[in-house]
Amino acid sequence: MRAGAVGLAMVLVVVMGVSGAGKTTVGSRLAAKLGWKFYDADDYHSPENKKKMAEGIALNDEDRIPWLCALHDILRREHLSRQDAVLACSALKKMYRHVLVSGASAIESNHPEQPRENPALQVLFVHLDGPVDTIAGRLEKRRGHFMPPELLKSQFDTLEPPRVPENCVTVSLEKSLPEVVLEIERAIFQGEAFLK
Repeated sequence: MRAGAVGLAMVLVVVMGVSGAGKTTVGSRLAAKLGWKFYDADDYHSPENKKKMAEGIALNDEDRIPWLCALHDILRREHLSRQDAVLACSALKKMYRHVLVSGASAIESNHPEQPRENPALQVLFVHLDGPVDTIAGRLEKRRGHFMPPELLKSQFDTLEPPRVPENCVTVSLEKSLPEVVLEIERAIFQGEAFLK
C-alpha cells in the first residue's frame, strides 16, 4: 500500500483542529486503514494540564510547550525507525506546529523554520475544519473526556489555521468519516500536500 507515497521512505501525519473536530476518530481510522502507528496527543498531557482543562481553564503556551516537545520526540523516534505514523493533536498555533516539526529548537531559535541540531521533520498537517455549531454539538454528546465544551471558544480564539508554506491540507469535517479518510489518503499518496 505504500507504493506511490510521493517517493518518501515514510510519512508522518498530524491530524489537527479544535476539540471535537474528530481528530482521534479520523486519525485512528486513517492509521488502521493504512496499517500505520497511531498516537493520540491527549494521552500525553500531564495530569496538571488535564486537571486545568477539566476545571474549564484554557491551557497557555507554558502548559503546552513541554507536551508538544514530548510529541515531537515521538514523531522523531518514528522518523528514525522509518515508521509511518499518525498523531491526533490540536496543533492550534503555527508556533505549536513548528515545535512538532523541529522540537525545542523551534522555541530557542528566532527562525523556527531553520532548526539548529536536527533537520525538521517532514510532517503533513491535516486540518479538520468545520462550523462552530457542528463541533459544539459533537462536544455536547461526548462523555468521559477532560475537555469541557465551555473551552471550545478559547480553542477557536487560539486557532491559527495552517497556510502555505506549511505542509498542510484542510478537510471539511462535515463530510462522512470514510470521505474524510479517503481525502487524506489521496493527499498522502498523490503527493498533493507534500513539499518537494
